[in-house]
Amino acid sequence: MEMAKASDEAKERFRSVVPDNPEVVVKPMFGNLGAFVNGNMFAGLFGSTIGVKLSDADRQVLESTERTVPFGPAERPMGGYTGLPEVWNAEGDGDDARASAWVEKAFEYVAGLPPKAPKAAKPRK
Repeated sequence: MEMAKASDEAKERFRSVVPDNPEVVVKPMFGNLGAFVNGNMFAGLFGSTIGVKLSDADRQVLESTERTVPFGPAERPMGGYTGLPEVWNAEGDGDDARASAWVEKAFEYVAGLPPKAPKAAKPRK
């Protein structure tokens, strides 16, 4: 399985569409980035594709009205995440306003979910 790496430009763009909120934590993930709230990822970057976790209703609206793409490796896209249209990337029409709006919807949705419980420490051998 090939893991696409994000360019510095893609990482900068991702950070620019993530809400400026003290609850948001952006951290590296396998050469890409993830944006988290309460320990749950609401948006991620895979190569140049931004993926979002939306409510079922919002996901259906986005997927039925836009040319979305699978999010993650082609062999195993991440379930529950929708890749924003690639035409919204800088190589396309660079529509950061629409990308920001959908990332904000993802943040609001995931912020309302229960916080992720910390993993239990593994016993030492």
